[in-house]
Amino acid sequence: MADKLKITLVKSPIGAIPKHKATVAALGLKKLNKTVEMPDNGAVRGMIANVRHLVKVEEI
Repeated sequence: MADKLKITLVKSPIGAIPKHKATVAALGLKKLNKTVEMPDNGAVRGMIANVRHLVKVEEI
């Protein structure tokens, strides 16, 4: 596992179900093409798995 993950919002959550919208917000993503760095742990990996169709993930 990498030390950190770079997560980028690549698709709008407007049409997504409310749970997915909340997950994107919890990851700290507010606008399209914005990127956040999060620690690489099980909780973050689980959140990414739920919204994998909306985000792009890179290991740092």
